[in-house]
Amino acid sequence: MKKKPAIVLSSLIALSLMVSACGGNSNSGSTTTSTPNTTQSTEGNKENSSETSPTEITIMLPLNVAETPPDTIKSEVEKLTNTKLTYQFFPADTYEEKLNASFATGSLPQVVYLKNQATFLQMKEAIRDGQFWEIGPYMAEFPNLSKLKPEILNNTKVDGKLYSLYIGRPLARQGIIYRKDWADNLGLEAPKTVDDLYVMMEKFTKEDPDGNNIDDTIGLADRNDLIYGAFKTVASWFGTPTNWGEKDGQLLPEFMFEEYIEAMDYMKKIRDNSLMNVDFAGTSKTDQVALFTSGKAGVYIGSMQDINSLDKDLIKNVPDAVASVHALIAGPDGNVSTWAIPGYNNVVLFPKTAIKNEDELKSILAFFDAMMTPEVSNTMFWGIENVHYTVEDGKAKASDNQELTEREVKGYKDSVIGESETNGMLEPYHDLEARILAEQFVIENEKVAIHDPTASLDSATFAEKGTQLQELINDATYKYMYGTIDRAGFDKAIEDWKSRGGQQIIDEFNASYKQ
Repeated sequence: MKKKPAIVLSSLIALSLMVSACGGNSNSGSTTTSTPNTTQSTEGNKENSSETSPTEITIMLPLNVAETPPDTIKSEVEKLTNTKLTYQFFPADTYEEKLNASFATGSLPQVVYLKNQATFLQMKEAIRDGQFWEIGPYMAEFPNLSKLKPEILNNTKVDGKLYSLYIGRPLARQGIIYRKDWADNLGLEAPKTVDDLYVMMEKFTKEDPDGNNIDDTIGLADRNDLIYGAFKTVASWFGTPTNWGEKDGQLLPEFMFEEYIEAMDYMKKIRDNSLMNVDFAGTSKTDQVALFTSGKAGVYIGSMQDINSLDKDLIKNVPDAVASVHALIAGPDGNVSTWAIPGYNNVVLFPKTAIKNEDELKSILAFFDAMMTPEVSNTMFWGIENVHYTVEDGKAKASDNQELTEREVKGYKDSVIGESETNGMLEPYHDLEARILAEQFVIENEKVAIHDPTASLDSATFAEKGTQLQELINDATYKYMYGTIDRAGFDKAIEDWKSRGGQQIIDEFNASYKQ
């Protein structure tokens, strides 16, 4: 292995500031193997039979739960795909460190899941260095892999070539989760504009929405995350580009747009008037959630799909509480918009050091082709029918035994390639009214989503310095909202960003954009 990728990857830990991830707390990596029953096969992998030796595949992936899952799901998948699978699970919190160490020692297995979009960006130099197989030329040989969405595959290409498969996610899940019972008590409707939302947060703070005659509520609960906390979603309502946007004929980073400043001013006003937890830059997600579920805060800005867990914990603490969701909030100009991810939250790569030839690569791709059949994808994502889920109205209804599903299924669920439209797995069944509404808003959000024009572009300087430089902007953003610097101070931070390599990033992205 060359040393250059290890140097690049040493910055992976810091990158977690940019991308939220659900981290497990296991203390060490864990490997699980078993011998499969080879008498079954999927429709998507008919070449396998009881007379064919199972394909042995070793897979490295992050673990987003506290404990390594048992072999319950893995054994079923092995039967369905005629494989012998070895999963190397490593805690998500320290996964970048393991990636770095594995690169340095040349010990990556045949299949490597990254952690998120950010780690993929950092991996591009290693990809260009020829350390991973290009899989684009083989995709047409696999009917199920060929169903993956071209627009999302394009967002993962490096220099126009495909090296990875993606784990799909909805494009735009962001909105608000709010105390509808508080809003009803105060005669408020769901906010249609950012001004309406401000009024809601103000009244939630000052007008005793819970009716206990005690000054013990705030409008907004936020946390120390400028992406998956409130700020990026609020900024998108103001019309801020997603990461990068076009101005005066060239691509520029989002923080060089006036809408970004307006969003900071909005958040600063909320904080200055104590309509939120004023120490939000030092607040963890756990503490943010606790503010909402304890009955202290009335608005949570983030993924609307969090409504299930928030509602469940809220009801435990405040039995009469009613939570709901809303999105499509218009900015000052009356336009409705929201930010979008590139359609995936992670990718899987295939190291050349572990896969020696084309035939071995194809046998591994055949496993992923089989994964994209309803039978296999349902097993990996939902678990075993009538144990981890039941089918109701043609949809998967999760078992009430959430602890069992978390322990046995979650570790594999996060590795399923594609999405229900492409792999045929069951859509979720929801009986919580607010979650049903959230799913409707997710669909509507996609129609007004702002996409990142640099998602498929490349900048060597961004790969090398992007994380460090983003920290400079993040720091300035928090300082502006806290009032410790003004507009001149923020502009100075931008100039500092440009002088340290930011201008080169702008030049490189624009050169790539024009190609």
